[in-house]
Amino acid sequence: MNRVLLHCRPGFEKDCAAEFQELAAEIGVYGYPRLEADSGFVLFEGYGAEDGVALMERLDFDQMIFTRSWFVITAQLSDMDPADRVSAVMAACDDLPKAGKLWVESGDGDDYRSMLSFCRKFTVPLRQALRNAGKLTKTEKEKMPRLHLFLSDSSHGYLGYSRSDNGSPFYMGIERLKFPSDAPSRSTLKLDEAFSVFLTPEQQEERVRSGMRAVDLGACPGGWTYQLVRRGMFVSAVDNGQMADSLMETGQVTHYPADGFKFQPEKPGNQWLVCDMVEKPHRVAQLMARWVVNRWCEQAIFNLKLPMKQRYASVCECLNQLTEILDNSGVGYELKAKHLYHDREEITVYLRRTD
Repeated sequence: MNRVLLHCRPGFEKDCAAEFQELAAEIGVYGYPRLEADSGFVLFEGYGAEDGVALMERLDFDQMIFTRSWFVITAQLSDMDPADRVSAVMAACDDLPKAGKLWVESGDGDDYRSMLSFCRKFTVPLRQALRNAGKLTKTEKEKMPRLHLFLSDSSHGYLGYSRSDNGSPFYMGIERLKFPSDAPSRSTLKLDEAFSVFLTPEQQEERVRSGMRAVDLGACPGGWTYQLVRRGMFVSAVDNGQMADSLMETGQVTHYPADGFKFQPEKPGNQWLVCDMVEKPHRVAQLMARWVVNRWCEQAIFNLKLPMKQRYASVCECLNQLTEILDNSGVGYELKAKHLYHDREEITVYLRRTD
């Protein structure tokens, strides 16, 4: 069990592989990635016989930016009989722990998406067989290991498991959100997903409450402001553009026609700052650090737009710059970053002042 499979956004396989290889090396696990461009997944193979288990036990999923979901590979399946694939999977189940959930998956790239329909159909008989064999609980359990079967085609794939406390709670790492018909833009889904990825339900109850004050830099037409308003916040929307009338009519939004980089709040102590401005990522990182250092906000969610090449290197540079400013200012903080499903050429960052 020296391999893990990583899900990522199609086109970001190299970034996912580079980041994971670096994280693995930091805990003394060395290996090499295998990837296929635009497939939406990466295979990482360690040199040690149990490196896959070590990675799952010692790496923190929340540290991974470009990995959506992951699992330890316990068996590789080849040339499965189309008439009885279930038996082929069951024959390879010895190294699997008892689990509370089964996910039959494939890649997210164009060449693999046709497999997902087959995966859904195959889940039903395989789930029953695993339950009969005692490998799967009779009903789904959230706080137990998960079984994964990744199919590269209808006859080949990888079998394995992940930990429920160290991975994404969503199938293939993708949270399916419905676009609100009254939202001003589809960008609203980015912030909606960010709240659920970065904050547990308990943390959301504590940190995202009605009556809080928030600032949205680069707000127009109001996709991110919409998510703050629907959570009961009062928002200072900063942008030279036009805000959606529906948001202004709520009475919860004050529009400031100003440059987000020059705007300063009239009073410190805003609970939230959000920002989805199309700007060079290092400028946004510096701006976010300024807001936190000056106590203009307690928490922030913001996007860093990525270049076409060397995206992982650019992310590291920006986050290092951000943390250096905070460290030099003596600020205590919590920092998380993720390439969300609703992101494209960008990553989303959560920053909270903890002192």
